[in-house]
Amino acid sequence: MEELVKTFHIDIKLIIAQIVNFSIVLAVLYKFAYGPIVKALNSRTEKIEKGLKDAEAAKEKLLEMEQKEKEVLLGAQKESQKIMLKAEENAKKNKEEIMAEAEKKSEKILAEAKNKIEKEKKKMVEEIKNEISGLVISATEKVIAEKMDLEKDREMIEKIIKN
Repeated sequence: MEELVKTFHIDIKLIIAQIVNFSIVLAVLYKFAYGPIVKALNSRTEKIEKGLKDAEAAKEKLLEMEQKEKEVLLGAQKESQKIMLKAEENAKKNKEEIMAEAEKKSEKILAEAKNKIEKEKKKMVEEIKNEISGLVISATEKVIAEKMDLEKDREMIEKIIKN
């Protein structure tokens, strides 16, 4: 080994000094460079993992919100269908009521018109009877030339007309 040391000009003291220097440099680098770099990398890894977890949570919340939105829309559609059915039923009911009321009014108007026509008819028949009785009296007066009593003539004519 001594030969090796002399052949390659290896100085043990120098090697030990280099080992000590290397250890010091290694300790300084570990303390001031490697530690902070590892710390920063760990911090960044934690932030990335936290970001991934937050993204996953946000995705789950988004899916949950979409599901709730679908449920709300479905509920709104059902409610609108109920409202539409109620509106249609109310419209149909109102239509039927209006039709029934219009029919009642038309029947009432027809009945009133019939009554009015009947009254007018009776009035006209009465007027015609009176007029005919007057014409018969005057015709009888002209035919008989002698006049009985006006009151008796009228009674007799009314008897004849009524029979």
